[in-house]
Amino acid sequence: MRSVRIRILATLLVLAAVGVGGWQLMPSQEDSGKTIKVGTSDVVTSLDPAGAYDAGSWALFSNVFQSLLTFEAGGTKPVPDAAKSCEFDGGDLRVYRCTLRKGLAFPSGREMTGEDVKYSFDRVKKINSDVGPSALLDTLKSVSASGRTVTFRLSTPDATFPFKVATGAGSIVDRTKYPADGLRTDNGVDGTGPYELTAYTKNKRADLSPNGRYEGAVKGAGRPVELRYYKDADALDSAWEKKQVDAATRQLPPKTLAELNPSDPTMRVSEADSSEVRNLYLNTRASSPLHDTKVRQAMAWLIDRERLAATVYEGTVDPLYSLIPTGITGHTTAFFDAYPKQSAEKARALLTEAGVSLPVRFTYGYGIGRASAAGEAKELKRQLEASGLFKVTVKGYEWTDFQKRWVGGKLDAYAVGWVADYPDPDTYGGPLVGTDGTMSTGYSSGRVDDLIRASQRFEDRGEATDDFRSLQDAVARDVPVIPLWQAKEYVVTSEDVGGGQYLSDGTGVFRLWRLNWI
Repeated sequence: MRSVRIRILATLLVLAAVGVGGWQLMPSQEDSGKTIKVGTSDVVTSLDPAGAYDAGSWALFSNVFQSLLTFEAGGTKPVPDAAKSCEFDGGDLRVYRCTLRKGLAFPSGREMTGEDVKYSFDRVKKINSDVGPSALLDTLKSVSASGRTVTFRLSTPDATFPFKVATGAGSIVDRTKYPADGLRTDNGVDGTGPYELTAYTKNKRADLSPNGRYEGAVKGAGRPVELRYYKDADALDSAWEKKQVDAATRQLPPKTLAELNPSDPTMRVSEADSSEVRNLYLNTRASSPLHDTKVRQAMAWLIDRERLAATVYEGTVDPLYSLIPTGITGHTTAFFDAYPKQSAEKARALLTEAGVSLPVRFTYGYGIGRASAAGEAKELKRQLEASGLFKVTVKGYEWTDFQKRWVGGKLDAYAVGWVADYPDPDTYGGPLVGTDGTMSTGYSSGRVDDLIRASQRFEDRGEATDDFRSLQDAVARDVPVIPLWQAKEYVVTSEDVGGGQYLSDGTGVFRLWRLNWI
């Protein structure tokens, strides 16, 4: 059976001094209780799994909650975590059944049951938060529980459902601590993950201690971790330079990343290809000036990805020409094929055919503090306005406000990064361009929806390649989204911290337990 592969480059570990022996790469018993401080500019939208669908929140969830399944480092198929076993019942991919491990206990000491699993999935669907993960469970029709057995019934065949179970959307909560029809709003977490959240200050820090009750896929206890959240990439860079953190990831400024020196003995550098992408989403609703397909196609003729990657991001990202990134099954260069080079002439012809007034005026929003989002917005505005065909009003918003604005259709265009939910091309389909997808562009195509459903019928994911190729061609034609670039994964740690190369690998799991003192 062919499997999806994410290109992971060999990680380069820089040893603290020449001739360091292998024994020094083992965790020091003397430092086993010492806290490792990890810095990031990601944001946690909510501590409640029903109310968050973003990289910062899910990074935390993968440490403090368990899902029935998870992904091992470098793995492309889900493995049991809270579950003892999971499998499809029958060959039609409509019934999925899992059996829980025995003895899993919440912080209160209460044992996890199948009812907790059912409750967790049901409330995600019922609450249906605008910024939550309910769209990811669109094929889930019902959940039933009997003892430690949980049965999922699907509305259509979905070979990707095990992948979805392994994400933050499948986080299992204590049903006695979380309301059934609303989000939990305090700073507490009641999960069964490898860590317990002992203290939390929003946008500042999360203190994590190894969970002595944990039973699951993770082997061996991690070190105590303090996650520190910084308002932007520059603030994270400052903390790293001042040695206020022992590790930094997601995301240092492009200039810092471009200047990383693998031979510097004061740090360890991990660089890997990533399945993270960034797209420009376009509001297709009738109320938006970008409603007409020809207007969006005109924009696609003007975007210069190479210049964006080389200038704003200093070569630390790669230009992307399709919905599905390089290294993922089914990837094509659909946008390059349709719009091979910048052409103001072709853009003008489309706008003339559309009969719109020139320049076309629209609003562009971005999240303040999100890496180089401000510089990116400035460059894209310059590219579009240089033709004289568009006039762009750019404004940055605090992250939570930004989410609400794009979900509410209040922005005409907005650039957002997308970290793969799981290592399968399906994660770039329904959530991004399916009807009622999480990016809320207003786009709906029966053809695209049919291709998404058709691709989910293949348990051998390689057999879905033709569907994904057709999907990308349709998106390049309709242009509800313009792919911009594909990221690389960077993690830097001090010379006495190991395991940074395992922290993140495109599976959506943030493995803080792999960090250790050397």
